[in-house]
Amino acid sequence: MSTAMPHSPEDKKRAINRLRRIKGQAEALELAVEQGADCGALLQQIAALRGAATGLMAEVLESHLRETFLEAGRGQGAAGPVDCEAEIDGIMRIVRSYLK
Repeated sequence: MSTAMPHSPEDKKRAINRLRRIKGQAEALELAVEQGADCGALLQQIAALRGAATGLMAEVLESHLRETFLEAGRGQGAAGPVDCEAEIDGIMRIVRSYLK
């Protein structure tokens, strides 16, 4: 099943804000490279940019998982979504550990 991302207006706003920060970081990194900045400073900016992109990926993935699991859980009765929440939380802990 293919769904549009992000799912809610709040998710979309958060994603756009993150993308704008990432864009600003990328522009600052480009300027630093053009100006011949110290390698240590460049590496620090690259790490920050990578962290921001990883955070965006985790946020979009979590939004997708929550939408998918909760939608599937709605057909299981009142206990379904609660169980899905716990599963999503567990999956996201694992995913975040790999994204660091």
